[in-house]
Amino acid sequence: MHMMLMADEKRLCKRFFHFRIAACARAHLLRRSVCAGFLTFLIAAVFCLSLFSAAPVKADDKVLRVLAWPGYADADVVNHFEARYKARVEVTLVDSDEALWAQMHAKGTPPFDVLAANTAEIQRYTEANLLAPLDLARLPNTRKQLPRFQALASIGGLTSGGKAYAIPFTYSSMGLIYDRKQVAVAPRTMRELWNPRYRGKVLDFNSAQHNFSFTALALGYPHPFQLDPTEMRTIAHKLVDLRRNLLTYYTLPEEATAFFIQHKVALMFGNYGTQQVELLRRAGADVGYVIPDEGALAWLDCWSMTRAAADPPLALAWINYMLEPDVSALLTQRQGLANTLTAPVESSDSARIVWIGPVENIQRREDLWARIVSGDRSERF
Repeated sequence: MHMMLMADEKRLCKRFFHFRIAACARAHLLRRSVCAGFLTFLIAAVFCLSLFSAAPVKADDKVLRVLAWPGYADADVVNHFEARYKARVEVTLVDSDEALWAQMHAKGTPPFDVLAANTAEIQRYTEANLLAPLDLARLPNTRKQLPRFQALASIGGLTSGGKAYAIPFTYSSMGLIYDRKQVAVAPRTMRELWNPRYRGKVLDFNSAQHNFSFTALALGYPHPFQLDPTEMRTIAHKLVDLRRNLLTYYTLPEEATAFFIQHKVALMFGNYGTQQVELLRRAGADVGYVIPDEGALAWLDCWSMTRAAADPPLALAWINYMLEPDVSALLTQRQGLANTLTAPVESSDSARIVWIGPVENIQRREDLWARIVSGDRSERF
């Protein structure tokens, strides 16, 4: 009985420790938001004043509604497009595949005209009849892309019934980022995230799909996107175990950078890959980046036009504009991401890259992930 009580106490302590860390992380974000509050107020005030001074928008003005990830549609890029095509662009940013899907299904909001999504999501959206086939003749800049990205039929999820539904835009592996000062030798496997020496010094991306997939790779499962119930249960237990090492979960790359530096994180699952490495190095962190021996997930984000597009020619003009050399180059210069027009200076080991694909049951993964993040006990899975 004494031993059982001690075991219960240990579990309670661990759980308290986990949620205490999460609370500290949320407090840190709150402090950041308070400090930024005054600046946000000033920006909002200037923006409101600009609305009064700007010329009124006419009822017949062209409007393009864009759904994208941070860094894909910066203000200067948007302004140049607006001036060239005499149109107004409204950009909505997302921080996860789940948020992207939710935005596309939000009620009471105008539909989006174009969106940026990875190949697995493109296939999902095409099957849901949310995307329109693309007229490649209206996209001449695709001829400037590297040959591997011009061969759309060879990339899973981009074509259906002989028609193209997406154009590649940018990509990155999702490897392991580590602090060189705390990790002297580059880690060889994602399994290092579970190493007890890194207790409280690990960051993980808050995503059901990717966590189950990269853990499947780490465990040696041959089909990380098509898991059977037994494999799902094993992985769920493994992800519960990972909580012992976690500082917290993150969503945006900037958020991860702040956590990494302030809390002296040792290891991080790099969902944004080289984009995060670039942000960390600019912030002064001495980090390394590796593709694990078991392979790393990799995403290829593409531009697509929705079936709800109000002005298809304008939507196609946006996709073509995104492939102009100067615009694509900004991805590399500002975000540290590869573009589809020029070969990356530091090429990844393509033999160990696993392009993400559609998963066996999205809802099942999300339900399990919600329980994992909430602190549910391992024995309940």
